[in-house]
Amino acid sequence: MQIQITMSNMFLYLDKRDTMSQRSERRGIHVDQSELLCKKGCGYYGNAAWQGLCSKCWREEYQRARQRQIQEDWALAEKLQREEEAAYVSSHGSSQTQPPQSHSQHSLATFSKFEEKKTNEKTRKVTTVKKFFSPSSRTAPKKALVSRLRESHEGKTPSPSITRQSSIETDRVSQDFVEFLKTLQKPGREIHKQSRGFIESMGNKKDLSAEELSECVQDFYQGMSDRLLNHFKGSSEKVDRVMDQVEKYIMTRLYKSVFCPETSDDEKKDLATQNRIRALHWVTIQMLCVPVDEEIPEVSDSVVKAITDIIEMDSKRVPRDKLACITSCSKHIFNAIRVTKNEPASADDFLPTLIYIVLKANPPRLQSNIQYITRFCNPSRLMTGEDGYYFTNLCCAIAFIEKLDGQSLNLSSEDFERYMSGQASPRRQDDTAPWPQSGTRVDPALSQIHHNLKLLSSLEKRQQQVIEGAQNLQTELAEWQDSVAREVQEILERYPLEIKPRASAIDAENVENDRLPPPLQPQVFAG
Repeated sequence: MQIQITMSNMFLYLDKRDTMSQRSERRGIHVDQSELLCKKGCGYYGNAAWQGLCSKCWREEYQRARQRQIQEDWALAEKLQREEEAAYVSSHGSSQTQPPQSHSQHSLATFSKFEEKKTNEKTRKVTTVKKFFSPSSRTAPKKALVSRLRESHEGKTPSPSITRQSSIETDRVSQDFVEFLKTLQKPGREIHKQSRGFIESMGNKKDLSAEELSECVQDFYQGMSDRLLNHFKGSSEKVDRVMDQVEKYIMTRLYKSVFCPETSDDEKKDLATQNRIRALHWVTIQMLCVPVDEEIPEVSDSVVKAITDIIEMDSKRVPRDKLACITSCSKHIFNAIRVTKNEPASADDFLPTLIYIVLKANPPRLQSNIQYITRFCNPSRLMTGEDGYYFTNLCCAIAFIEKLDGQSLNLSSEDFERYMSGQASPRRQDDTAPWPQSGTRVDPALSQIHHNLKLLSSLEKRQQQVIEGAQNLQTELAEWQDSVAREVQEILERYPLEIKPRASAIDAENVENDRLPPPLQPQVFAG
């Protein structure tokens, strides 16, 4: 009877734990695929950096805002001009009772007031627009920017090896770009000329904000793409191939000046994200309800490759190459899920596994790489295709990590805060402890720790077996060597080698020499 009650409690506990895990998965990690699309409903993938819009809709909004700003500036200038003219006319009648004032002095005072009002009003409006369209960036004053750049140049001089390596890579990319353009003949020369001119012009725009630098690059992409479409008569495949090479050439040359620029707060975001992931080191695979079994060798290998790919993203200089690392990482994740479940992975399985990979890898400069791809990648890659899908999911994973709380992990807020502060860590009860009764809440981390202990114990046994096998092999090799030596010695003793002395003449051993005829003698005949 006691056994039946215990088994019943065990099944109730397992059923409740599975129900809570599924509930946690739906509440904390599940993301509807419609949430990944642009808020305008155009069907392309959106991006958090563009307020949920895709690249195309964001640029349209940005251009409309710029046009509105220009119109408002013109209207403000005309209004101020009319006010100044009316003030001048009204004060002209009272000028007879006041000391005479020269026309140049009056014009100078009027122009100064006009400029002051116009500058104040325009600054207020421009600031408002920048707050709406660029919430995370601020353009630093020119003097402060020059000072920071000077300090950065003096205090953060790259090592000669790094400089030499980047120079070699730049030269190689430039050579490949020229070789590629030779196949296009005359259009290739024009593309090379425009690309070089654009790079030179960007060298004079180092004081611009990150969003303004992005706008310059995206404008160049758009103009080049339009001209190529006209030249290739609408062949999008050829245009994409050329634009990939243009992006690789331009961004390799501009990488140092536009990646994590001084005018942005990307570095602060990197440190905040890195510290956040470090503080979440205690999060286990069970807490996230990740459908991956790392005990399977193929799954473990896929997880390691996924972590390597997302870390390797920081070493790439071209946005397209960084996207390729994200895509490769995601494919390894899908393979790990497929092998574990013996069926194709779903989107609900992919996102929590991606979050787990990011937490386990803690990629360097994660926010800077995300912003770099967002600002300078060819927008068509982020709007459609598998690259855009995987990149959008990575942005969702980062947003989830930043907002991760105890409710998402099926933990109380008190336990979550204790784990985050380092005051406590998930522990596993002894194996001798009784099975939890029905309704008892158990931290999933405890199960993971217990599972890891068992895994370590099994690994220790396997290691001991390997050591014993190696020792046995060594003994067998020594015995085999001795047996071979004994057999060789026995053969030598059985068939000794006889060396006969050298004969004095060729026919010394011929006993029938006496019976041989005499040798022939030469004879001379008279002719």
